[in-house]
Amino acid sequence: MIDVAVAEPGPGQVRIEVRAVGVNPFDHKMYSGAFGTDPANLPMRLGAEAAGVVTAVGADATGPAGPIQIGDEVIAYRAPGAYAAELIVPASSVVPKPAALSWEQAGGLMVTGVTAVHVLEAIGLREKDSVLIHGAAGGVGLMAVQLAVERGATVLGTASPAKHDVLRDLGAIPIAYGPGLADRVRAAAPQGVHAAADLVGTDEAVDVSVELVADRSRIASVAGFERGARAGIKLLGGGPGADPGTEIRTAARLQLTEAAEAGRLRVLIAASHPLREAAAAHRQIMTGHTTGKIVLVP
Repeated sequence: MIDVAVAEPGPGQVRIEVRAVGVNPFDHKMYSGAFGTDPANLPMRLGAEAAGVVTAVGADATGPAGPIQIGDEVIAYRAPGAYAAELIVPASSVVPKPAALSWEQAGGLMVTGVTAVHVLEAIGLREKDSVLIHGAAGGVGLMAVQLAVERGATVLGTASPAKHDVLRDLGAIPIAYGPGLADRVRAAAPQGVHAAADLVGTDEAVDVSVELVADRSRIASVAGFERGARAGIKLLGGGPGADPGTEIRTAARLQLTEAAEAGRLRVLIAASHPLREAAAAHRQIMTGHTTGKIVLVP
């Protein structure tokens, strides 16, 4: 941890006193070398989403929901360098915090939420579809399950048996991953599977999706880029050859806050760590076995 001076916001900017920061797999991948090892990128400030209180505004500080004022409780995304006690961000990155969410929930809403929206749009999910979601109990998975159920789809979610009750509670049909997965999905969905989302990046997820979904344009992956490219499915996010979905993700922010405010979308928190213990949070998320979001609290 280091202390740095925080400037006054310029035109179209706001300053935020951070109350919670979302932790995402992309954060530790940034310094892992997965996206290159150029030393010019150091020092590297981590984080992309945060929730907090506006403490200063520049001229013309207007966000997607309107003018921003000092004292507003907000969520910032995209917010590079969000692992901080104070942030300067463009007003265009700021949306109102739903009163129904705690600070921790608000800090963990956006990255997984916009990713889930992008995935469901990419696979063209419609009412009465059956969709297979691999990694349904992870951060993106829990969002995708809820949003898919709200669209009127039948959701089949893979997870370890210990997480099945959580998925049932959200309206999904839980299915254990591992050998025999395709047969278990067929038994649970005799009507067939219309679309699939790979949120874990395993060969099993891609192979089973291709086996069960006839139209490969209705299969998407946010993690299995190499295997997905060979299979000819859609690749989404920040990986090589992937569609970043910038417009969809930007538009999704107010959809997510509205759904959370109305109680139609829950943010499940797996753990909260002090900002100074970010390394412990990263070690936890690297296991790939958390249920819900990990957040940091300055």
